[in-house]
Amino acid sequence: MAQRAGNADLPLHGGRVPRWLGDRMTRLGTLITESIVQHYGRDEFLRRLAHPFWFQSFGAVMGMDWHSSGITTSVIGALKRGLTPRAGELGIHVCGGRGQHSRKTPGELVSIGDRVGFDGSALAEASRLVAKVDSAAVQDGFDLYLHGFIVTDDAKWVVVQQGMNGDRRQARRYHWLSEGLESFVDSPHAAIEGREQGEIVNLADRRAAPSRAAQLDLLQSLGPDGLLREIASIESRAERPAAAEQPFLPHLVMPAHHDVRESDVNLRRLHGNFAAAADRGPKDFEHLLLVPGVGARTVKALAMVAEVVHGAPCRFSDPARFSLAHGGKDRHPFPVPLKVYDETIRVMKSAVMNGRLGREEELAALRRLDDQSRRLERYVTGPDLKEIVAGEFRDSARFGGRSVFGWERDSGEAETNLPRSGDRLRR
Repeated sequence: MAQRAGNADLPLHGGRVPRWLGDRMTRLGTLITESIVQHYGRDEFLRRLAHPFWFQSFGAVMGMDWHSSGITTSVIGALKRGLTPRAGELGIHVCGGRGQHSRKTPGELVSIGDRVGFDGSALAEASRLVAKVDSAAVQDGFDLYLHGFIVTDDAKWVVVQQGMNGDRRQARRYHWLSEGLESFVDSPHAAIEGREQGEIVNLADRRAAPSRAAQLDLLQSLGPDGLLREIASIESRAERPAAAEQPFLPHLVMPAHHDVRESDVNLRRLHGNFAAAADRGPKDFEHLLLVPGVGARTVKALAMVAEVVHGAPCRFSDPARFSLAHGGKDRHPFPVPLKVYDETIRVMKSAVMNGRLGREEELAALRRLDDQSRRLERYVTGPDLKEIVAGEFRDSARFGGRSVFGWERDSGEAETNLPRSGDRLRR
């Protein structure tokens, strides 16, 4: 039985992903996906998507705002753009999306089913049920606006959908996984992410089975008018006893602050990433290091990409760390270093393409990079986060730094991680 895996606060952010970043997210997200499928198979990729902490880290390593609700929309969009042309090879299909795109999901599933041979109508019904459970059976103050349905050729699937609470400026993300799913109304979620809102109505909890049965009995025995009279009578009585506490679940708090702080990052793991890049880079990525000022920095980014591909779920409790691979579009923790990003894509593309041909030297090098990170993090030390971020800003112009505020310039203008005065948000 799939269970809830945790929750997290996701601040709502407006704006759009600029095309220069969206195109790169599409390419890198597709390459990471294919790398996971090559190493671990399609089922494991679905399990990763169903894990809320991994999903957030996946978006952060691609340059999205590390803590915000926008990661959900941008990751689903990037995967849909990148994986749809590769669906015939990878056997992975991304349906739905935000707003009107979510309502097209059932039709997309029927069409794909007719093409590849699974029961698209049954999956369309599953899509509707998932949406109905999270919009009606779970009444937690969040209105659904995004529904992404990722399905494989053998009809296994994961759903990632998101609701909005405009008054609180917060979002909640719901994760479903078909693996082990026995019921749509008996604790079906792989995870629900969102800040605690107090008591909520969750008729999809397995402990609510007596309530669901009693509601049906009451409706049949009393009829609608009698049921309304009974509700009025209950409301006039003394206050109801407190509900039983929910069992403890992992709680990833995604803070409202936009900047990345030391409290958001596991520095021991970050130092392990950087030490592995310095140790394994000269051995495994000699050709990268021939590019002055960019190659060594790219290996640092690759160390974090390698962890997204190979890391166990327990290693993604600090998604902010992965934003240090390629920065963020809003200049937090630093502008996106496009030269580094493009080299990361080039290395991943070469590794994946050679892997398809049975030449796995580069894929193996990336895996060694991740293995070395884990070994070194036990004892290495390094600079604090402020020093790391300050260094990124100093080198930003040289690395092709760009944000929604424009290109980075040389000199002291790139010494702060706040937007420059007079700059308007250009998306």
